[in-house]
Amino acid sequence: MKKALFVLVLIMAVLAVNAQATKTTVTNAKSTRTTVKVADLQKTITDNIATDYVGYTIKEATSVTANNTVTYNVVIVKGTTTETLVYDKDGMFVKKLPHNAVKHHTSKKK
Repeated sequence: MKKALFVLVLIMAVLAVNAQATKTTVTNAKSTRTTVKVADLQKTITDNIATDYVGYTIKEATSVTANNTVTYNVVIVKGTTTETLVYDKDGMFVKKLPHNAVKHHTSKKK
């Protein structure tokens, strides 16, 4: 019985050490945002917007670099509707951001 208990304790110790050795740390890398002129956007991005978002115009675009990954956030408008689209570094559509996740640079009147 002592041998079985000893083996069980030994296995638990190995598992605990292994769990600590494989622990990963997450660093909070800051993202860098740079304004991009609409005329400087990739053709694939402007073509996608012209095709999939007919009637929308590009209000602003920013290049976002986070964790060595570059994406483009493009704000498009049509009347009172505003959408923010995310594209990868190659100009391929990634996703549409929810309205509450994006802070636009508009001033509120009091």
